[in-house]
Amino acid sequence: MGREIDYGNLMHDAMRGLIRKVLLDVADRGLPGNHHFFITFDTSHPDAELADWLSDRYPGEMTVVMQHWYDGLDVTEDGFSITLNFGDAPEPLYIPYDAIRTFVDPSVEFGLRFEQQESDDGASTTSAVVPVAKASPPEPDLDAAETEDKPQDAQIVSLDSFRK
Repeated sequence: MGREIDYGNLMHDAMRGLIRKVLLDVADRGLPGNHHFFITFDTSHPDAELADWLSDRYPGEMTVVMQHWYDGLDVTEDGFSITLNFGDAPEPLYIPYDAIRTFVDPSVEFGLRFEQQESDDGASTTSAVVPVAKASPPEPDLDAAETEDKPQDAQIVSLDSFRK
């Protein structure tokens, strides 16, 4: 069979590049205005780094909130490290871009969802990226997260109906 263009993975790369650029700007200049991020990531990703108690509590995925307090944001080519406050306990995290499942900025109703799809051999592969026009942030997993000003009645748009 001939070579095909892998649009799904190309979109993933582009959208992860967008997240990287946003985080680089925040690392340089801080979060502007009311911007804040809900980031859901795969805690079992081989390159994710988090405290054992967090990975035990959230063995599949976890949503973190980057808003009022964060420290040590360091953005690299493959991911970012950050220290967040979990119930008055600062914890360092390293989140690879490949581990991100959703990235939402509810202040401007922007969000991305990275869909996962199982291949024929049972391995998880990337498929389409779904831009979310009017994004409702995922419920954060931690009590310390601040969630005021969440948009209501959000609509998530899926590209599944356009796939062949």
